[in-house]
Amino acid sequence: MISKPDKNKLRQRRHTRVRGKISGTSETPRLNVFRSNTNIYAQVIDDVAGVTLASANSLKLTGSKSEQAAQVGTAIAEAAKAKGVEVVVFDRGGYLYHGRVQALAEAAREAGLKF
Repeated sequence: MISKPDKNKLRQRRHTRVRGKISGTSETPRLNVFRSNTNIYAQVIDDVAGVTLASANSLKLTGSKSEQAAQVGTAIAEAAKAKGVEVVVFDRGGYLYHGRVQALAEAAREAGLKF
C-alpha cells in the first residue's frame, strides 16, 4: 500500500529550498508568513543579525480567515514602518501564493511595504 505524502513535510521541503535562495538583510529584511489551520502569523526578520524586527498575528482578531490575514498584513506593515523598514523580501513559507497568504501580502503592499 502506498502512503499519501505528508503535506506539511512537502511544504517544509519547499520552504527549505526557497530559504537557500532568499535571505533578509538589515536593508531588506525578510517578511516571513506562517499559516496554521486557525491563525496566520507574520514576522519581519533580519537574518544577518538573527533578529525579529516586527511581528503580527491573528490570535485576537475576528472575521473570516482572509479578513484576518488582511488585518495582519496591515499590522505588520505598520510595525515594520515604525522600525524604519520600507522594503522587504517576501517569504511565503512554502505555501501557495493564494488565499490567506495573498490577502496578507496585498494588504501589506497597500499599507506601504514594498516587495
